[in-house]
Formats: sequence, structure tokens, C-alpha cells
Amino acid sequence: MMNDTPFYNKLHIFPEGVCEVWYQNRRYLLRKNTQLKGKLIKIYAEELGGNDFISGNYYVSLSNGILKPCEMPHEKVIRFILEAQLLTA
Repeated sequence: MMNDTPFYNKLHIFPEGVCEVWYQNRRYLLRKNTQLKGKLIKIYAEELGGNDFISGNYYVSLSNGILKPCEMPHEKVIRFILEAQLLTA
């Protein structure tokens, strides 16, 4: 593991590719794509049947990880990852 933050640790619960998650009583489709030999994790989630979305890039190897959200507050992305629950079939 390159860093030991709660955010990074929670990211590992979600599988690579596409999965469904539950967040604030709503379902989201989460896409997780790891690139650059594990140094970059791209996340994008969209609310199913709604208008909300979450988007950001997490640079694992910089400091204790650097989150670069896409046109939204850091807190929104962090809260989503920390609170979202993976839905299993």
C-alpha cells in the first residue's frame, strides 16, 4: 500500500471497473479506473435515476495521496467514498 489514509483504504473496497453502490439512500453506478501502474485512481459515480454525480482523480504516490476533484468540493468526493456501501449481487 502506498499510503494509509482512510480514503485510500476505502477505495480498495470497490472493484476495478463498474459497480453499484448505496449512498445517502440512493443507488449510484461507480466507475473506478486505476492507471499509471497504480499511481492514479480515477473515480466517477452517477446517481441512478437522479442528477447527482461524483468525479475525481486520486494521485496515490504524491505525499499521502492527493485528491483532485472535478468541478466539485473535495469534501463531496471524500464523503462519498467514505460513506458509500458496495452493493453485491
